[in-house]
Amino acid sequence: MRADFLSGFDFFTGVPDSQLRPLCDWLMYKYGTDPAHHVIAANEGSAAAIAAGYHLATGKVPVVYMQNSGEGNIINPVASLMNDRVYGIPCLFVIGWRGEPGVHDEPQHIYQGQVTIKLMEDIDIAAFVIGRDTAEEEVRSKLAEYRALWERGKQCAFVIRRGALEFDARVEYKNANTMSREEIIRHIAAVTGTDPVVSTTGKASRELFEIRQADAQGHGTDFLTVGSMGHSSSIALGVALQKPEKKVWIIDGDGAVLMHMGSMAVMGAVRPKNVVHIVVNNGAHETVGGMPTAAGRIDLTQIARGCGYEHVACADSFEALDAALKEAKAREGLTFIEAKCAIGSRADLGRPTTTAKENKEAFMAMLRGQP
Repeated sequence: MRADFLSGFDFFTGVPDSQLRPLCDWLMYKYGTDPAHHVIAANEGSAAAIAAGYHLATGKVPVVYMQNSGEGNIINPVASLMNDRVYGIPCLFVIGWRGEPGVHDEPQHIYQGQVTIKLMEDIDIAAFVIGRDTAEEEVRSKLAEYRALWERGKQCAFVIRRGALEFDARVEYKNANTMSREEIIRHIAAVTGTDPVVSTTGKASRELFEIRQADAQGHGTDFLTVGSMGHSSSIALGVALQKPEKKVWIIDGDGAVLMHMGSMAVMGAVRPKNVVHIVVNNGAHETVGGMPTAAGRIDLTQIARGCGYEHVACADSFEALDAALKEAKAREGLTFIEAKCAIGSRADLGRPTTTAKENKEAFMAMLRGQP
């Protein structure tokens, strides 16, 4: 299926997904980030609300794209705002189906994949699955059915299987930063020692795992948040409050921070003295393709100060990063460090070879002081 099969629509918003990469590339090729037609949202729930606003202003049907992991974020605006028994706001959701039953995927996607269609049914969204063999005529026919539903204020979805979409052009994503994320994480790991580290979803956790593996350090100090994007800092806060004698480090990403930025406000209000929150900022959703985030155009350090972080630094070189890490290691006080990062990773980057439950048990044993 060609990625431009939705060319009849003129407003798109959402959060990128690797299985929707052809669609995302087509949107960037056609619209870039022209907000009149395309808004990359902080999270999927926000995208649904932006779409609702578009409909209120135009009377037209918007498109929200997302990975199925974002279904949880849309439940509230779909059920309490868009549903036809509330405001009746029509919308088309395009959902990348990670963890589809019978298709190998990473552990964080398995259960989500099993309940993807059921969740659509539970929140009254009509869903049609598009795969490699789906004919364009089938999609056109389904769109005709959907138009009748939209007239009644209903929401509908296309659920996209792996490899179902294609787009000939490949959009290149880059920035002017020079530090690589893997080297940034290597510098962080050299300073944290035996302190607990909570790392964010995506390539950051994969790189941290491989760095520990290469250095024969073991993995007990690290909690790898393989799913639950945007919640690493909250997990770390929960640990830090119960283990005040330990310094807890967070390796976060810009897309993850944006997804649930309210967590920074709570962190600053609670103000634990034993937390170092590091955001590796490349201004991109790199793990799922590279589409830009809003973090490339905002000042995260100012936000951290406004939220109440006591010590704030921004590093665009390894010298500055090392100095900030050394200071954070030596002192008490809630600390925020932004590390400006280039886009890109090793082509042979692997994945953790331990299971999520093994990771949890080793991390908990470390926190209990067990070897």
